[in-house]
Amino acid sequence: MLDSLLALGGLVLLRDSVEWEGRSLLKALVKKSALCGEQVHILGCEVSEEEFREGFDSDINNRLVYHDFFRDPLNWSKTEEAFPGGPLGALRAMCKRTDPVPVTIALDSLSWLLLRLPCTTLCQVLHAVSHQDSCPGDSSSVGKVSVLGLLHEELHGPGPVGALSSLAQTEVTLGGTMGQASAHILCRRPRQRPTDQTQWFSILPDFSLDLQEGPSVESQPYSDPHIPPTAGSPAA
Repeated sequence: MLDSLLALGGLVLLRDSVEWEGRSLLKALVKKSALCGEQVHILGCEVSEEEFREGFDSDINNRLVYHDFFRDPLNWSKTEEAFPGGPLGALRAMCKRTDPVPVTIALDSLSWLLLRLPCTTLCQVLHAVSHQDSCPGDSSSVGKVSVLGLLHEELHGPGPVGALSSLAQTEVTLGGTMGQASAHILCRRPRQRPTDQTQWFSILPDFSLDLQEGPSVESQPYSDPHIPPTAGSPAA
């Protein structure tokens, strides 16, 4: 499941913590998208471009379109390559794409954006970007869009985290035990009940994803406490 997250498109929320960092998984998914021939855009805000690219071979790095908002987030230097409006302007520009090639947009990180932008504004732009290939009336030639957002949820209150969670088609919460990393994956598909799954994994030095056996890898129906049980189902 972890290696097929991007097949669903939409917003994929990667929720990490101090104990279990998520940038390595973000980079592993970026590499997988690049190897699949997708256009890959990186909005780099939290670490330098050199640090983000470190560990990728030249073939992968050549396939990445990197938008550097780390050195000059407000465009004080007035460089021509900078997007007007900073990272939000870059996201809005991507809403206008008509390319039929699938695209992956990696946000490193959503937390950086959320600490500097109004939550409602960020959510509106994320919704527009992640749903541009499925809006009624849009050209059917627009390729699938996947947005990978890294969120350090310990930095935010329940309101902003809940707002982003409600937008996400897929949520990945990182954790683990005894030094082994796990990803709790919650998927929401249109007209289907949400499902969740725990996948155990490790990230190799070249940022390949190594899926591993763990105590629970089977997909299970997701129980929403706000939805009453259906007929024949045991009550909570």
